[in-house]
Amino acid sequence: MIPEATVNVLQRAVGWATSSFEGAPLSGAVVFGVPIGGHFFIEGFFVLVIVYLLLSKSYKPPRKPLTEEEIDQLCAEWTPESLIPPLTEEMQQDVPVLESAAGPHTTINGKEVVNFASANYLGLIGHPKLIESCTSALEKYGVGSCGPRGFYGTIDVHLDCEARIAKFLGTPDSILYSYGLSTMFSAIPAFSKKGDIIVVDEGVHWGIQNGLYLSRSSIKYFKHNDMTSLESTLDKITCENKRAKKVRRYIVIEAVYQNSGQIAPLDEIIRLKEKYHFRVLMDESNSLGVLGSSGRGISEYYKVPIDKIDIVTAAMGHALATEGGFCTGNARTIDHQRLSSSGYVFSASLPPYLASAAISAIDVLDENPVLVTKLKENIALLLAGLSDVHGLEITSNPHSPIVFLKLKNSTGFSKSDLQLLDAIAGQVLKEHDVFVVASKRSTLDKCPLPVGIKLLVSAAHSESDIHKACQAIKSAAASVLRSHG
Repeated sequence: MIPEATVNVLQRAVGWATSSFEGAPLSGAVVFGVPIGGHFFIEGFFVLVIVYLLLSKSYKPPRKPLTEEEIDQLCAEWTPESLIPPLTEEMQQDVPVLESAAGPHTTINGKEVVNFASANYLGLIGHPKLIESCTSALEKYGVGSCGPRGFYGTIDVHLDCEARIAKFLGTPDSILYSYGLSTMFSAIPAFSKKGDIIVVDEGVHWGIQNGLYLSRSSIKYFKHNDMTSLESTLDKITCENKRAKKVRRYIVIEAVYQNSGQIAPLDEIIRLKEKYHFRVLMDESNSLGVLGSSGRGISEYYKVPIDKIDIVTAAMGHALATEGGFCTGNARTIDHQRLSSSGYVFSASLPPYLASAAISAIDVLDENPVLVTKLKENIALLLAGLSDVHGLEITSNPHSPIVFLKLKNSTGFSKSDLQLLDAIAGQVLKEHDVFVVASKRSTLDKCPLPVGIKLLVSAAHSESDIHKACQAIKSAAASVLRSHG
């Protein structure tokens, strides 16, 4: 079929030619006694040209096959694109390797060090009851489950663990995941789809960021832990987006933010949720076993009924000193994930001995609320000791188990700040035998918050451990920052 543009061009050409020959001496002819106008002659000529062009084959120069030498030369000159980006200097740094359990004290390079880098908040790593429950489960069930929960991977201890979590937190039901980080980036896409709206704190950790990406929802960020910014964002969405009331809408937060040590103001968030008719999805990985008088998390801390929070998730690799994760809430919320959450449906279920350890950890916490009290005392003691560190300031919440130190005077570049903080952490380990870490982030992590040094406090730390850490950081910070200028 001839393109319309070509037809238009040909019509204009015919018109021009016809008008040019009208009235000319050669504009008419007599064929078999019938007079023919000149324009018919010209139009007939163009029709023949068009038919010829349509029927003629396009010319293609003969292709000469490449010789073996030419093929070898092209192969030698071809450089394939790298599968991975080039490694930068910071990617090639060696990280400390633990040679014993990640308790309050651990071994690195053959030396015993005080450990402030592991989220062993209640000091349950190596607890006799956890070891005993793991040993019994290994003898009974073996190591793995060898199947997803929906395909013969459900073992009775999984159901017992889900029931124990729900009973401890006061919710109708719970669901177990085999990997802590996958809990959030599986739960979010299970509930929020393309076209839905998620309002999220800009400081959330990478697991949540990945869940947001997988959901393909419309994402709106508010300033870190800033309720004025959150309310402004919710109000703008509700007023300007006519579809907002017809789609699912979520507020996504962390109870204790991994990247800053701040605690979310849950009471204010619930007020805004109810005002603007949003749902709240919250990660309690760093608040479970820490906040509240008995360690039941941020809802107990703020005295907010847990059913006000629509979806609660948590990793069990922190205070509970095991592995895996869970989501807890009403029965419909949990049942939906059993069919729609990729991390639950397609992953092999949690190894039975880890589920057994989680049950034991909750039992220990339930029977010993003094662990939560001891943790709070250690946090207060550490904060008091770090209140006057040269060049560093505490920016975390006073009740957070993550004590976060950032530079008072930033260099203006995250990379340069991180180099200084790494130097401080390295000197603390090398010269003072105290293990702390700078808040390094992967290239995938889009968190815009300032980097800093994190100390993860444990109820198992002694007063001497805390005093040693304070003196080590003061000495290293003064040495590194003064030499830097």
